[in-house]
Amino acid sequence: MPAAGRTTTVHKRTLAVGVLALALTAGLAGCSGSGDQAPKGAPGAAAKKGAAAAPQSAVRLIGDGSTAFTGPQPHQPVWQKLKPGQQPPQFVVFSWDGAGEDSQKLFSHFRKVGKQYGAAMTYFLSGVYLLPEDKREMYDPPQHSAGRSDIGFNDVQGIRDTVRELRGAWEEGSEVGTHFNGHFCGAEGGVGNWSVEEWKSEIAQAKSFVKNWRSNAGLKGEKPLPFDYDKELVGARTPCLEGRKNFVKAAAQLGFRYDTSGVNDQIWPKKDLGLWDLSMQLVPVPGRAFQTLSMDYNFMVNQSGTTTQGDPSQHEYWGDQMRDGLVQAFERSYRGNRAPLIIGNHFESWNGGTYMRAIEETIATVCVQKDVKCVSFRQLADWLDAQDPDVIARLRTLKVGEAPPAGWKTFLAPQPAAPAGAPAPKVKPAAQH
Repeated sequence: MPAAGRTTTVHKRTLAVGVLALALTAGLAGCSGSGDQAPKGAPGAAAKKGAAAAPQSAVRLIGDGSTAFTGPQPHQPVWQKLKPGQQPPQFVVFSWDGAGEDSQKLFSHFRKVGKQYGAAMTYFLSGVYLLPEDKREMYDPPQHSAGRSDIGFNDVQGIRDTVRELRGAWEEGSEVGTHFNGHFCGAEGGVGNWSVEEWKSEIAQAKSFVKNWRSNAGLKGEKPLPFDYDKELVGARTPCLEGRKNFVKAAAQLGFRYDTSGVNDQIWPKKDLGLWDLSMQLVPVPGRAFQTLSMDYNFMVNQSGTTTQGDPSQHEYWGDQMRDGLVQAFERSYRGNRAPLIIGNHFESWNGGTYMRAIEETIATVCVQKDVKCVSFRQLADWLDAQDPDVIARLRTLKVGEAPPAGWKTFLAPQPAAPAGAPAPKVKPAAQH
């Protein structure tokens, strides 16, 4: 991954695009059963009661040995259908755009945080972070010349460090998704203008950089990533939340299971072209009269505008504001409709690292609560797929923060059978977003 200073420079380019995010309409993102949670101090990020551990099996290398089949992923919860009248768990997803390990060592730090609080997470890897600078011409981005990337490439040590963290994260139960490659935003060749076929090319290249990092970086003595990326990769977030329409079309054809590139309220998800729409969400900004996206970048733009290093005297307040906004969003779901809370972040030190503190304090606050499950997107999709579709449809009738008026036992109780010849009772349709 590019060095910390270089990464910040890259994001300054995207900040210009994000000025419009200064209010509620902040649609631009910055980058811009069992399964009970383990108690604090648990040894694994998803070391939960009833979680299925991978059996011992021989390692089978794939391709050049950059990846390998090592058996089922460890520490995955085994979900069950909700029982009649049962209250749903409160799911929280913490995710990271462009995940890579650089001199800030934030990837490795948040792996430790995840293990401490029993939180699995989703790491959206930028494929070019596994491609060395001297091999940049191997990347042929849609609508740009070969070797172009708005977030740069990596060096061999950065690739070695990033692969180490990806390997450990997966073995602890977290997910490796994709943030694609060159991070092109805006009107000029940006992902918002890409066709379905261009998205397919970008996805294929993102996979290729993961599947061939040992050869591309000359690191053939390094241990492989312990998964088959063709099977592991089931979801993504697009750069700057742009280009979702055509990406979802391409992803549906390629067997993806979810997308988290949209903007939504805190309501239960639905499927779009067969993919779970696990969009980013609008959350409170304490002390302000609007909401913003549940992402560090969007809080930053609403606080310090286009600079990543605003007034130092405000850093503590800004971090507290983000933390408190996320906790408020959690509380209104937890005590209301129990809709999953979706949170996105970047491994950055914007405004003195105040957003990293906010995220860590949010994890420490919410992941230890009763009936709360801090999971990856893939684990959330697994739970949703395990439920009866009519149960999900009924959950979607609840508005933001709305608890069932007569309680969960009544709300999700079995519906009485209609008398012979009578039409079945209608479920109130969910609001579309």
